[in-house]
Amino acid sequence: MGVTSYTQEFTSSVAPARLFKALVIDSHNLIPKLMPQSIKCIEFVHGDGGVGSIKQTTFPEGSHFKYLKHKLDELDVENLVCKYTLIEGDVLGDKLESVAYEIKLEACGNGGCVCKMTSKYHTKGGVELKEEAIKEGKDKAMGMYKAVEDYLVANPDAYA
Repeated sequence: MGVTSYTQEFTSSVAPARLFKALVIDSHNLIPKLMPQSIKCIEFVHGDGGVGSIKQTTFPEGSHFKYLKHKLDELDVENLVCKYTLIEGDVLGDKLESVAYEIKLEACGNGGCVCKMTSKYHTKGGVELKEEAIKEGKDKAMGMYKAVEDYLVANPDAYA
């Protein structure tokens, strides 16, 4: 099994604790509301949101994928760090065993934050991932982050 790592970061005008609540803690409620065309529902199939919990994301009828499952590996609300792993779903295809993610939010000078994300793609056998395949997934994730950020900017009392 090979591991390919990618790191990216973006800045947001939203305070880090607010963004963390919306993007991590309550994502199962907020994201399907913001993106119903992309995500049908997100629900806990094991646990209640703490470490070890498993969330299933179900995609709408006609989507390229049916579902995926993430396991919560670490949740540090005080330091705004979340680690989770994509463990199941047709999105893994025949090339990936799993994908481990880490999100860390840090305050920056303007009252907003810097969001640092690391993805580690664990491939099956000697499979080598192509940059285009990774970019597609990263672009979808950035679209989701942007939708949450836009919602928080438009609704300053939400997740305050």
